[in-house]
Amino acid sequence: MVEIGTQQRAPLSRKRVLDTAVALADEGGVDALSMRRIAQALGVVPMALYKHVAHKNELLDGMIDALVGEIDPPSADADWKTAVRRRVLSARRMLLRHPWAPAVIEARMKARATPTPAVLAYLDSMIGIFRAGGFPVDLVHHAMHVMGSRLLGFSQELFEDRTDRAPDPDAPPPEEMAARYPHLTELARAVAHDEESVVGSGCDDQAEFEFALDLTLDGLERLLRTA
Repeated sequence: MVEIGTQQRAPLSRKRVLDTAVALADEGGVDALSMRRIAQALGVVPMALYKHVAHKNELLDGMIDALVGEIDPPSADADWKTAVRRRVLSARRMLLRHPWAPAVIEARMKARATPTPAVLAYLDSMIGIFRAGGFPVDLVHHAMHVMGSRLLGFSQELFEDRTDRAPDPDAPPPEEMAARYPHLTELARAVAHDEESVVGSGCDDQAEFEFALDLTLDGLERLLRTA
């Protein structure tokens, strides 16, 4: 159970609200999560929570960012392949600690015009690892599609077309986004896109499908040779 006694002595904060929400979801699943239950665990009235999270979707987005914060930082002394592998496996361990998280991440990624800030920063840093390892931008683009949500420890396409969603009113202006997430911006600007794509604004579905298929088959062929 979530402990109440010691929490009551600390001032209420967004971090405490999110940490408590994550703990309650770990105990009983995210479907049973409510503002009333979080408030009860914190020893406050439900209205006190709305100073820190405006509504349930903001709560879920904050919980996602809290979980992404559990993923190990990049390995400064590792090559690109080792660094990517370590972070993906760290993300996988995070999801094993929070088995409700993949469904929430998937649902919120589909609902939002852009991923949450922590997810954007994480993806940006992963692109940076590939770029620092010598990958050209077009190959990074393919690699990100192939890896998809495996970058976050599970399997789901991260690069869906989001153009039919209403703009995020809280999203910073483009120039601030470019400064905050330089690698994502570079990738978005450099890649030629197919407007009919269902994968992402401008992503060539057939090319990405064939690239992933060929990469998988090449890997299987390599494994067959060493069997």
